[in-house]
Amino acid sequence: MISLDLRTALATLAAADELLVAVDFDGTLAPLVEHAEDARPLPEAAAAMRALAGVPHTATAMISGRALDSLRRAASPEPETLLVGSHGAETWTGPNAEPLQLTPEQAALLARARNALEQVVMDFPECRIEGKPAGVVLHTRSAPHDVASAAVDAARARLGELDGVQVTDGKQVLEASVVHANKGEGIRALRELTGATAVFFAGDDVTDEQGFAVLERGDVGIKVGAGETAAAFRVQNPGEFAQVLEHLLDLRRAAVGN
Repeated sequence: MISLDLRTALATLAAADELLVAVDFDGTLAPLVEHAEDARPLPEAAAAMRALAGVPHTATAMISGRALDSLRRAASPEPETLLVGSHGAETWTGPNAEPLQLTPEQAALLARARNALEQVVMDFPECRIEGKPAGVVLHTRSAPHDVASAAVDAARARLGELDGVQVTDGKQVLEASVVHANKGEGIRALRELTGATAVFFAGDDVTDEQGFAVLERGDVGIKVGAGETAAAFRVQNPGEFAQVLEHLLDLRRAAVGN
């Protein structure tokens, strides 16, 4: 059920001259799963995003902690959909977009960060690591709570010895990146790129709070699930969020005569 306040905000948003619809993937378009490679968007949410990408004066984007290659495999986005991966460190804004290139210093620092987390996983084999173009991630979802907590503490201590590494907490993950970026910076860049006069952003994780923090008057931010948030609105799960996307699609089509 979409609240009356959210319906009102969406109706105003849908009338924007240029609209940017930016969404997180895991936990927002797709339910959270044990293994990240198994995640897929809910069919209703995927269909709404595909349709929004085809509405005039409407840009769509996915902003995810996943690396871009992983996001493409899991989400199968439309060619028109802009992509921000690795919490903002990677971007895809079209065929001519430059791929991420690390400096020699960044590459060396990334190797040290990976080695640090490999040492942690040797002590906590229930956890695993994932490599990204600009970072490395400790996954603790498969570990008991006490083991996961100890592994994160050990990882944070080791990474704290590496000057220049950005450490980011997420849902049962700890990420180390050698490129300092966040989802808020990603939204700002997409707003400028698309010329958006209003932005819709939704996410479920603590990393999405940086995105909510940069929203402006007239924008709409939606938190998916539990937890403290700066977003003005909340839905309980990806299923409810899919309904919001479908409603926004109907409003936007009516507003632009599509």
